[in-house]
Amino acid sequence: MALCLCTAAFFCVMVWKLYDLHVVEAPKSREKVSSQRQVVRIINAKRGNITDSRGNLLASSRPVIDLGVDPEAIGEIWDGPDTREKLEKMSKILNIPLPEILEKCKRHEYADKSGKTLKVRWRLIGTIEENVYEEISALKIYGIKGDRKYVRSYPSEALACHVIGFVNKEGVPVSGIESSANWYLKGQEGWIQGEKDARRREIAHFRTREVPPVDGMNIELSIDIIIQEMANRQLQKIVENFHPENASIIVSDPATGFILALANYPAFDPNNYNQYPLENLKNFAISSQIEPGSTFKIVPISAALNEDLVTQDDTFDCAAPTLTYRGRILKLPPDDHPAGILSVRQIAEQSSNRGSAQLGAMLGDQKLFDYAKQFGYGSKTGLGLSGEINGFLASPKNWDGLTITRLPMGHAIAATPLQIHCAMATIANQGVYMQPQLIRRVYSENSPEEIVFAPKRLRQVISPKTAAVMCDILTDVTEKGTGKNALVKGFKVAGKTGTAQKIINGKYSKKQHVGSFTGFFPSDRPRLVITVIVDDAHRENGRPGYGSVVAAPAFANIAREAASYLGIQTDEEFENIIALKDW
Repeated sequence: MALCLCTAAFFCVMVWKLYDLHVVEAPKSREKVSSQRQVVRIINAKRGNITDSRGNLLASSRPVIDLGVDPEAIGEIWDGPDTREKLEKMSKILNIPLPEILEKCKRHEYADKSGKTLKVRWRLIGTIEENVYEEISALKIYGIKGDRKYVRSYPSEALACHVIGFVNKEGVPVSGIESSANWYLKGQEGWIQGEKDARRREIAHFRTREVPPVDGMNIELSIDIIIQEMANRQLQKIVENFHPENASIIVSDPATGFILALANYPAFDPNNYNQYPLENLKNFAISSQIEPGSTFKIVPISAALNEDLVTQDDTFDCAAPTLTYRGRILKLPPDDHPAGILSVRQIAEQSSNRGSAQLGAMLGDQKLFDYAKQFGYGSKTGLGLSGEINGFLASPKNWDGLTITRLPMGHAIAATPLQIHCAMATIANQGVYMQPQLIRRVYSENSPEEIVFAPKRLRQVISPKTAAVMCDILTDVTEKGTGKNALVKGFKVAGKTGTAQKIINGKYSKKQHVGSFTGFFPSDRPRLVITVIVDDAHRENGRPGYGSVVAAPAFANIAREAASYLGIQTDEEFENIIALKDW
């Protein structure tokens, strides 16, 4: 009887166990088996290229192979005679010591987050070129396998580095066009879904889905690598001669808003970005703010002319120490070179602080503020690169009693170099503010599909008539005034110098300055706008880093080289052609 009961109990336990395995635990068992048999292999897409406006390669992706070993797959055969001989050959091909490879072939375990012990199924041996991988594959070492990936490279190294940006070692775009246009560049990964056998080999005829990758699209920038190189050379001269804290040079086409060159100091090589201080990665042209100083004077002067408050020949007493504004007597800022009676044209030519302040007072708080906003101050330009800041332009309700006399001379305001550049480009473009842009088109090599970025006209800031008068006035600045060092033989040049004292510990410093020059040429048919900003130049004997000294010569050198490169006709050549047409 006892034997029968024991036998019955045994069979009951067996039946329950079978029920538990085949019914209760069946879903978990199927999931486990499926996870062990099924494989999804990602196929990386190739990131699109970045080129300059003439097709020169600025960023590209080349295929490489991550070579690794599956310690469990190679198992106990790794030290067998045949496999060891193959590993020795692989060691020589890779120039990696054999003991190092053998160590990676040993089985290893690790604990996951839950504390469960798992076996290591992949250990990286090294990243190699495709032709080297072909040699390794020919050895047919079981357990050694490679995964294709793409490595980003930058043939021009530091040239236009702040525009292009970089992709980090994890494949994440960090800055520049690489980041802002990542949606176009990244492409779409593909994948293969299938099954593998007990030795973890894919069973090709059990593939259930195969989706090919879609490579990223290419981007053609407005940057011209030749003009970019010109800007870089001049920037290097500035660094060698004046050892500034920062510096920036921007070149653009005023009629379209397209940026042809944007160079910053300090810079970095995107191929080795991690070898540079973080400060070098910062795009000074859009991520740092300075007081624009006298380059801002084009705002109150053109605004007063545009509002018909003055003509270019109206005069002001620039020796007067004060003015009366809305019933209050305000102290006027001093001039570096004291002056007497000056016309509006001469106020610009001699860069008179007191004259500009009187024009600002004629405009009044609100109009001066409105024109500053229209010229682009206090707002991002919308260039499209990460890190761009607004700058600073306080609302009139927050102005103190002196702002109305200090803002017209470029104090009590902070701007990025690009904002200063775009304000001058507005004068050059008949008073129209154009959207600054870096991308000309997005296209695919294997498809006719493309996206073309057309010039964007944003607003009419001043009338074409006022802009023409300003062009003439700013031409006098370079021929008779503070901008003589920006002159280019054969061309009329229009522009404005600026020298702003830096604020150190809450006070204006007498030793540290931001010197600048922004202008365009030919002044009566503008082709290029060039802005040079030099932050804290160090001159001999501690003399101030005046924009006329540290920035204007770089403008002239770039203008001279660019005119030759682009075939811009001199004023005499242009007049002769017009004369022939009229005849």
